[in-house]
Amino acid sequence: MSVVDSRYTVQGWIAGARAALKRDRAYARGDLATFEVTDVLAVPQAAWADLAVRAIEANAFYHPAWARAVARHVKGQIGMRALLAWESPARRRLIGLMLVAPAWNCLRLPLPFFVGWYAYGPLTTPLLDRDQPEAAGRALMAAARKAGAYAVMLPAMAQDGPAATALRSAVEGFGVAPRVFDMHERARLDATQGEDDAIAALGSKKLKELRRQRNRLADNGEVKFRIAAPGAEAEAALESFLALEAAGWKGAAGTALAAKEGDIAFMREALPAMVRDGAAQIATLASGDKVVAAGVLIRHLRRAYFFKIAYDEGAAKMSPGVQLTLDITRAMCADGQIDSVDSTAIANHPMIDHIWRDRQPIGDLLLPTQPGAAALALFAALIETRRTLRNAARALYRRLRKLKG
Repeated sequence: MSVVDSRYTVQGWIAGARAALKRDRAYARGDLATFEVTDVLAVPQAAWADLAVRAIEANAFYHPAWARAVARHVKGQIGMRALLAWESPARRRLIGLMLVAPAWNCLRLPLPFFVGWYAYGPLTTPLLDRDQPEAAGRALMAAARKAGAYAVMLPAMAQDGPAATALRSAVEGFGVAPRVFDMHERARLDATQGEDDAIAALGSKKLKELRRQRNRLADNGEVKFRIAAPGAEAEAALESFLALEAAGWKGAAGTALAAKEGDIAFMREALPAMVRDGAAQIATLASGDKVVAAGVLIRHLRRAYFFKIAYDEGAAKMSPGVQLTLDITRAMCADGQIDSVDSTAIANHPMIDHIWRDRQPIGDLLLPTQPGAAALALFAALIETRRTLRNAARALYRRLRKLKG
């Protein structure tokens, strides 16, 4: 006679549901953390900023200035909400924050679950208080449940950090295992190593060729790498970045930031403010008086994120984008406040993967908010089907383009 885990029986489900209800009542009484769902722009900024300093794991895309600017300006952010976990009903100390939107808004799936916000946020790791991450995770799941969500999916969630561990632990009592989709790795820089060691992986032959190309860049004037200072210099560097991106293939495809007024407004509001706070950097590479490459980095705790890069495609033979990346690599390794840099790039990126050899495990994490394996299984099946159809459509599109070419 086989033994069935009681968590997966009807009786087990009922017991789990009762336990979840008991926890919700405890939250309401103040025995545990207090939770709520609110508009992103309604989150108290001081409490948000304070939690960011205390977070168990970094996510610079959760910086208040960044997320609030996206909510205000970027088209398509209808339904964006903030799940909040407070230490007590007095709401003086925020211990958890997760930004979400309904599944219909993000995936066009008419199902009752939330999806972690990822518009201009290629990382959905929530902010959890380092001293009570599991309590924060439980309260955030309770907030989602109260709003009617049976699950929360966090796309592009860091899978090797303490936040993922805390969230998994927070939902253990539901008897339903979280699901992970699209597991992959993206390039990450180990900034604790020396500058020379960090670029040595390219090999002597490739480095020699890059030095030759840099000398060619110098034919038009001194090659200067600079991280813009706060104020007018950072604003000018941002405009150089926007202009370079708009002049390249992204501009031709209509995907450059400058193609949409809301996106430009978001960048012009968020970045200068974050540069002033030390939470962002705009790096440029100039040949003489002309900027030939620019990159945007944002920072949180001891990690940086290489958000975007743009370069003068007319100078492509001198690899200005690679040259800028090498300069950024040296600068990050020399920065005593940074331990690693997330490339935020796609898996197997043709450029950054050859320079930064460390890897960041990333996946889409589907978490239950309450007992009930059937609901999570249904959501998982539909998400997987949607992903399969999208991949097939993309493959067909690429094939047709190749045949047309």
